[in-house]
Amino acid sequence: MHLFRRFSQLAAGAATVALVAIGGLAAVTPAAAAPTWAPAATAAIHPGVQTLTAGAQCTANFVFTDGTNVFIGQAAHCSGTGGNTATNGCTSGSLPVGTAVTVTGASKPGTMVYNSWLTMQSLGETDSETCQYNDLAIIALDPADFGKVNPSIPVWGGPVAATSPGTAVGDFVYSYGNSELRLGLSQLSPKKGVSLGDSTGGWSHDVYTVTPGIPGDSGSAFLDANGHALGILSTVAIAPIAGSNGVGDVTKEVAYMHAHSGLGAVNIALGTAAFNGDQVPLG
Repeated sequence: MHLFRRFSQLAAGAATVALVAIGGLAAVTPAAAAPTWAPAATAAIHPGVQTLTAGAQCTANFVFTDGTNVFIGQAAHCSGTGGNTATNGCTSGSLPVGTAVTVTGASKPGTMVYNSWLTMQSLGETDSETCQYNDLAIIALDPADFGKVNPSIPVWGGPVAATSPGTAVGDFVYSYGNSELRLGLSQLSPKKGVSLGDSTGGWSHDVYTVTPGIPGDSGSAFLDANGHALGILSTVAIAPIAGSNGVGDVTKEVAYMHAHSGLGAVNIALGTAAFNGDQVPLG
């Protein structure tokens, strides 16, 4: 089930809740050539900053680029209009492409230029896993803010690769959430956890972190055990473990965007800070 704005509500028969206040593919192409990035230690815009779309607060995931322009990602359902129980990206409402999105650290609002929910609906997508877990929106930053951006994940560094082969049960995973519900307590933002396994079709990874993702963390980036871009936080689950999270597979999400939009040259930018999975201990 999806959780829009602040609090969770369980819909009958559903096993997951999406987080807002807080989801034949084309092959994913390599990460695009990088613009000149701001230093990781001082960049105002980076994965993990807060985004606000019509009042809904989310956490940005990866920085994207086509080699010239710079974008930042958020969950598609951050712009959802269907209410707390609107869970299916193929049928749930969304604000339109062109919607302004406030990005923390930016001098001007960004613009939503891609939304997987709207794309799936325009195509008449019917695959159940795709409809449930394809949860990516792309926000174009204003050129005035390009020089403030660094693509490194706070604390962990990376991503060192734009795609991941997925996870096995017990593999470590890493994330950085930035919910406003934490009232600025950044010590709880970095998350190290373990994979509970991938969905049958590979569209979702169930993960458990010691402090689970909460409303406002929605959309945040996950890295796999090797620092590769793994996915985007979309849900909080009551199964297989209460408080675990569902992470949409970003390799599949980006491939879908490439196949069905004009953003075929837009790819995840690699971090300039080295990946280090030992920065924060598990537990």
